[in-house]
Amino acid sequence: MANLVDFVNNEFVTRKDFPEFGAGDTITVFYEIKEGEKTRTQFFKGVVIQRRGTGSTETFTIRKMSGSVGVERIFPINLPALQKIEINKKGAVRRARIFYFRELTGKKAKIKDKRR
Repeated sequence: MANLVDFVNNEFVTRKDFPEFGAGDTITVFYEIKEGEKTRTQFFKGVVIQRRGTGSTETFTIRKMSGSVGVERIFPINLPALQKIEINKKGAVRRARIFYFRELTGKKAKIKDKRR
């Protein structure tokens, strides 16, 4: 049964080549929105909180501050509406999932840049 699932994922799921990113990185996600018969491109810029899953079920969570309210959005990596992902900053964090970032405010909420 597992072989059948792997076969379907490899053959029928369209893969897009996005840059490598992980928790702590600041990225901009451009995705398509349908409003009636019109479509437009919208972007969501924030810090990656986590990546989870593998293959066709992989998702990533982005958090941004909208005023004083934190907004999180979960994107499937294979979402057909995703157009592109831009990496704005690489962050130096020591965890794969930075849920502690939700409680931080002010200067504590700043993530250091990763040295290249």
